[in-house]
Amino acid sequence: MLARVYSCAVIGLEGVIVEVEVDYSNGLPAVIIVGLPDAAVQESRERVQTAIKNAGLNFPRHRVVVNLAPASVRKEGPAYDLPIALGVMILAGFLPQSAIENTIFITSIIPSGWSIVQAMPSTDLL
Repeated sequence: MLARVYSCAVIGLEGVIVEVEVDYSNGLPAVIIVGLPDAAVQESRERVQTAIKNAGLNFPRHRVVVNLAPASVRKEGPAYDLPIALGVMILAGFLPQSAIENTIFITSIIPSGWSIVQAMPSTDLL
């Protein structure tokens, strides 16, 4: 099953919709983030794992692959933490995909739990 969450990258003065696709497969537990992420986006794996654990949920013991599309756009900063966490929660069965449809999520999370959610309806954008 593939979880799909939408976010946004800022390029100059414009925003570009970023599709955060989260999937898992059998193999050694790991989180792999692809799609031209910078170092702060790569660090999301630790923030997301810790925040999910501290929220009282179990992080999947699988090989989790996060694809940030389009791959041609550089993804910078911690704004993809929440979209990645939501994708993992959908895959783990803690949240239905329908709960986040037509919404764009842009925010970081803190290891002790969740931060303030910055979300906006995306009906005009998708």
